[in-house]
Amino acid sequence: QVQLVESGGGLVQPGGSLRLSCAASGSIFSITAMGWYRQAPVKQRELVAAIHSGGSTNYAEGRFTISRDYAKNTVYLQMNSLKPEDTAVYYCHARVATCPTCYASDYWGQGTQVTVSS
Repeated sequence: QVQLVESGGGLVQPGGSLRLSCAASGSIFSITAMGWYRQAPVKQRELVAAIHSGGSTNYAEGRFTISRDYAKNTVYLQMNSLKPEDTAVYYCHARVATCPTCYASDYWGQGTQVTVSS
């Protein structure tokens, strides 16, 4: 099994910054991608940013920066210039193969709340 543990959420004022972290552990052979999604009330979960094994990235928000520590199986999301509309539960995602011949599967963290409010 694979576990994803997130940290770093909280309450921040508009214009502020937060840094989210997500550490993957367990039966990991390889991680092909890690990323962050978010879900606001009555909205669908949406991609925020992703980073792939080769280092390429996808962003839905230009104010955010995703990075990864490959040695620690940890992904970070630096969020700057936060707005009230960024308020949501942020979920860590990883696509993980647990053995050399296994197909990669999707794993999710439990979510961390980010609230942007004055």
